[in-house]
Amino acid sequence: MEAWIYLAILAAAFQTLRFMLQKSLSMGTLSAGGATFARFFYAAPCAFLLAVGYVLWGGVDVPALGRVFWTYALIGGLTQILATWCVVLLFSQRNFAVGITFKKTEVIQTALVGLIVLGDAVSVPGLVAIVVGLTGVLVLSDTPDLEGGRLKRLMNKAAGLGLLSGALFAVSAVSYRGATLEVASDDAFLRAVVTVSAVTLSQTAGMMAWLRWREPGQVSRVWAARGRAIWMGVASLGGSVGWFTAFTLQNAAYVFAVGQVEVIFSLMASVMFFKETITRRELTGIALLTVSILLLVLVG
Repeated sequence: MEAWIYLAILAAAFQTLRFMLQKSLSMGTLSAGGATFARFFYAAPCAFLLAVGYVLWGGVDVPALGRVFWTYALIGGLTQILATWCVVLLFSQRNFAVGITFKKTEVIQTALVGLIVLGDAVSVPGLVAIVVGLTGVLVLSDTPDLEGGRLKRLMNKAAGLGLLSGALFAVSAVSYRGATLEVASDDAFLRAVVTVSAVTLSQTAGMMAWLRWREPGQVSRVWAARGRAIWMGVASLGGSVGWFTAFTLQNAAYVFAVGQVEVIFSLMASVMFFKETITRRELTGIALLTVSILLLVLVG
């Protein structure tokens, strides 16, 4: 297999671990904003040190970062913050595996955003895969235990948060791919770590200012939770480096398509760590979405 496939699988594993820790921290310890901020706050120093260490170790010059790079990087950073916030809020609505699966509609939406922004086309057979994926999303978003007709059940808060997070992650991924391609270097890893460092530092500064304004005390709680939160930062860094390096090598939609293995990882986490039950209907929706991802890999 090509390197970007291994990187996507590794990134998915790190991301599953990060979301497990993030869910745990958001259950009483931190607010949704605090849990989102913790991810960037503890990842930023690690990312910066990794970038500096790689530059010094490799004896290379720091590549120039122009206006286009920063435009892509800041758009990607902002949409990633909003997307992560949606996912943390989603955890309180549905169980862990279904929450992650809702988020993974990003692969379908990334194909569309990538076509519009970067001209990364999806083949006609790929549209069939998208339809299968949308069917899976509808099955997942239908909540029979809610009162009212089918339309009301489909249009619930969990479905909205999941689809919105997927859309925001799609914009973020395409923006990050655009940013990495703007780094003047042939070294894929250097392009990735420089972009990760720039993005996480800006995200940390922005979120710290927001929380001090809107949620006083959350920054202190994030620091108090450092015993667990620091591992979320490490997992976040591992995932980001994996995703960003893969983005330098391949279309973001295909990278996320392979990253759908996270659905399997999240199912294992849901059952083994959170002791949650997955219903037959939810398994059907997850299976349909997973099939759509495999089809995207095969025919895209």
